[in-house]
Amino acid sequence: MRPSSAGKDSTTGHWEIAGVHLVKPFPTFPNGFPRPVIDEFAHATGRGVIGNVVGSGTDVIQRYGDEQKSTGKWIVYTSADSVFQVAAHEDVIPLKELYRACELAREMLRPPDDVSRVIARPFAGASGNFQRTRNRRDYSIEPPSETLLDALAKKGIPRSGVGKVDDLFAGRAIASHHTASNAEGIRLITEWFSKAESGFLFANLVDFDQLFGHRNDVAGFYSALREFDAALPSITSRLKEDDLLFITADHGNDPTTPSTDHARERVPLLAGGVRVVPRDLGERDTFSDLGATVAEWFGLSFRGHGQSFLSELVA
Repeated sequence: MRPSSAGKDSTTGHWEIAGVHLVKPFPTFPNGFPRPVIDEFAHATGRGVIGNVVGSGTDVIQRYGDEQKSTGKWIVYTSADSVFQVAAHEDVIPLKELYRACELAREMLRPPDDVSRVIARPFAGASGNFQRTRNRRDYSIEPPSETLLDALAKKGIPRSGVGKVDDLFAGRAIASHHTASNAEGIRLITEWFSKAESGFLFANLVDFDQLFGHRNDVAGFYSALREFDAALPSITSRLKEDDLLFITADHGNDPTTPSTDHARERVPLLAGGVRVVPRDLGERDTFSDLGATVAEWFGLSFRGHGQSFLSELVA
């Protein structure tokens, strides 16, 4: 599937899958955030700010972790993505305060500084060995128009998420079980098949992107693919006659290229199910074709910006 929206981040990709196209990409800040933005954030939260740099989160907390612990200031940083990231040591600033600060940041980041996501990045550990914890939380902008999730909600169809999916839709029309690893995500996917009587599951396995794509870790990416491949039979064996399974991605992030950033490359689309006919679906013009197909499978009139390929897919 080819990306049709402007941009190449997780929010944009998930929204496009769900039928929403963006005309312009979310803003990025290759030189850090403007001083008025940082000053407003510091004033709103009552704490100073250090950093305001572009970099990898793991590197940033090593660079500024000691200063953050000694001063109690926020570490603010961004990346090549449209993100406003706030890091703080969990022993210095309680998670509740960090989350509230990110909520305030989300409210204050208005156009032209309306980043796709504000991300809480708590960390722990001692000097020289700081580690990010599993208590990350994302705060996204709400989708600007109706999504597949909204359409499913209107029809009373149950919706569940695995991973950060709910954050990417600003919690609208879906609740999600956040995960610390692909392994946990795979476990939750198989559990959902065992427990859910019906409904829609939207799952995001974050390790491919977060741990391996952004770090150009080819061996790690390969191992993660093998891990998922080994687990796939436990998922497909649970598919009933009226079930469909789709495997895809929300953007590119090739670990073999010099760049550590996301890429606007075509994403794979694999379909499985008892009624699925083995055939080549060709190259789709937009990720939204997938959302349109899901909608038709559930008997919805919603198509978003996509065209359903259900008639080509099932017998």
